[in-house]
Amino acid sequence: MKRVLVVGGYGVVGQWVVRLLRTAWGDLDVVIGGRRPEAGAALAEEYGARLAHTDTVDAEAGLAALGPVDLVVAAVQDPDDALLRASLRAGSAHIGIVRKVDKLGPTAIIAADLAQRAAVVMGHWQAGAATFAALTTAREFQRVERVELAGLFDPADSAGQMSADDSGTFFARALVRSDGRWRHLAEGEGVRTVDRGDPPPFAAQPMGVLDVPAVAAATGAAHVRFDIGTGDSLGTLAGLPASHEIYADLWGLDRQGLPLARRTVVSDPRGQAHLTAAGAVIGVERVLGLDGGTPPPAGLVTAEGLIDAGRAVDRLRQFGVSVMTGPLAAPHTGS
Repeated sequence: MKRVLVVGGYGVVGQWVVRLLRTAWGDLDVVIGGRRPEAGAALAEEYGARLAHTDTVDAEAGLAALGPVDLVVAAVQDPDDALLRASLRAGSAHIGIVRKVDKLGPTAIIAADLAQRAAVVMGHWQAGAATFAALTTAREFQRVERVELAGLFDPADSAGQMSADDSGTFFARALVRSDGRWRHLAEGEGVRTVDRGDPPPFAAQPMGVLDVPAVAAATGAAHVRFDIGTGDSLGTLAGLPASHEIYADLWGLDRQGLPLARRTVVSDPRGQAHLTAAGAVIGVERVLGLDGGTPPPAGLVTAEGLIDAGRAVDRLRQFGVSVMTGPLAAPHTGS
């Protein structure tokens, strides 16, 4: 039986990771870890999970007390990479879903040097959902010239404001790809308006997320950016619970060399925490080989390098996420 430790498993996102894992894979040994494991007691009882004290400050002690773990999913901040280091030294695979683009250097070196199994970087927006949407759409193109990604937080989303507050530091040094060069933008610089057609548009500002270099590397596009804004989601506008949306807009040339513009809209009716957890679970399935493939070898790997984008989008749909692609009439809005 494979054992998965979800650190922060009683948190907003971690709870969804536990629920989805236990629902989809009932034979997994899922352990809820954190500094206050008793906070996850009700969740553990409901979903047949176990509890373990796991403090990122002294992660090695917690892992040693728990015993062998096949995979550690970090659904918490690990600013000094203590949990990552302890997991890899213990011989566990690791998935981290919280990582800023300008903080990746030390993490990447630790993972490359210490990994005995796969060490997966999934700090992309919603654990890769934005990148997977963009890369799947890119398959329609002969050449991708520009990619503009945007996420929409709805204040009515139970996790929306929390995430907006947590992500404040992302605005201070946002990374964009412009004319084939990397640029860092200050907070408030480069704000754009995202046109949604019939729903009201929303203002969005650049964020320093991993999707920008990921999509730039995979597509070769000279212009790539990711922006975040707030407003009424498609769920709220329809009189339903708040949803979370991602807009992936691509411009370039089609297979006949003619101009092509496409938009993919990802919408999760259960909100951003569920969407992030779904992305993380797709990573778990790939690392453990639960998707029928061979588990990846030891070493540092990114979400887009590990997971086929088309399969990820199909799996998101199975988790109840809407992913729709259509023509894009609006001109590009980014620099």
